[in-house]
Amino acid sequence: MTDLVSPAGTGAGAPPPRAALRARGALRRALPALLVYAGVRALGIAVLAVWGYCAGKSPHQLLSARWDSIWYSRIAEEGYGYTLHLPGGKVHSDLAFFPLLPWLERGLSAAFPLSAGDAGLVVSAVSSLLAAWAVFLIGERLYGRRAGVALVALWAALPVGIVQSMAYSESLFTALAAWSLYAVLTGRWVWAGAFAALAGLTRPVGAAVVLAVWLGVLTALRRGGRPEPRELTRMLAGAVLAPLGWLAYFAWAGVRTGSPTGYLDVQGGWGNGFDGGLAFGSFVAQRLFGPAFAAGLGLLVGVGLVLWLYAACVRQRQPLPLLGYAGAVLLLALTAKGYFGSKPRLMMPAFPLLLPLAVAAARARPVRAVLTVSTVVLVSAVYGAFWLHGSGPP
Repeated sequence: MTDLVSPAGTGAGAPPPRAALRARGALRRALPALLVYAGVRALGIAVLAVWGYCAGKSPHQLLSARWDSIWYSRIAEEGYGYTLHLPGGKVHSDLAFFPLLPWLERGLSAAFPLSAGDAGLVVSAVSSLLAAWAVFLIGERLYGRRAGVALVALWAALPVGIVQSMAYSESLFTALAAWSLYAVLTGRWVWAGAFAALAGLTRPVGAAVVLAVWLGVLTALRRGGRPEPRELTRMLAGAVLAPLGWLAYFAWAGVRTGSPTGYLDVQGGWGNGFDGGLAFGSFVAQRLFGPAFAAGLGLLVGVGLVLWLYAACVRQRQPLPLLGYAGAVLLLALTAKGYFGSKPRLMMPAFPLLLPLAVAAARARPVRAVLTVSTVVLVSAVYGAFWLHGSGPP
């Protein structure tokens, strides 16, 4: 009988293909980082549960059925078309929310006995682990394995890291953005563009991922000279794919509202938009020169720390796609008006900002590094519970 298996081998007894072997190797290297990430997030949820028990509030509701989670669930269950008119002229339309998360929630709810909110929790749990994997690979590629593990730990322990465990789109977006950035760093241009397109269907800040892909292509062309035709085709394909998700939703929102600026008009109805940071600056100034001086000073220090970290990234000579991505995320967050309490959450996907701290932790003595990171993790867990029981997102 003629052997139906090719010499390369695809049958039951054949060795796995090279891509599968590389993926397994990458997963094995990342396993310590993923375990650290899972431990940090488990601690955060445990502290939230204890706090909720003492406060008489449901941690499950805080994570899956409040603020933006409700809007995503409604879109998953009913589709787009809900509008809320508020006193003062604000008009909250569900078109402000990009579709990938509710699509996934709807698919999981149809396949399994899950509510849309619980499906959102599953998406966030899986996405956050995938994000941690890609974040580790980026840190490892640039500065070594210990830096990769430290980078994941620091990202998991951000003050608003509890959002990574909520039925929000931050974890999904960060996973897609991080894998796109890793694909850029490793020259996988079509994958980079595909992940960027999906990120563009997740959040408006998907434009930052598009910028990273384009910068990666331009950098490769500048450094490598004239590439081979097949490589050039892959680069151009990635560059063309990258903005398609973001542009598609903007175009659809324009058609749905009957206006070319439909999505921007919807954001305006929510009181959002971009004014170069004037509204945020005024918000900080009112507190600095009013009774809430401590809060204003804290905001000023926080912004200064973020800008210092970005300057450290530049001094560190991070690859241009990472600098462009992190810079765009910061710019969009800091120059937007609207609910100012959400700015830390909006900056959470800018994980390259943590690379200087991760490198410092990796170079420190193990005992000192573990104690420092553990302290940050504990403070983050307590702050996350406090935050969700207070103002919290939206």
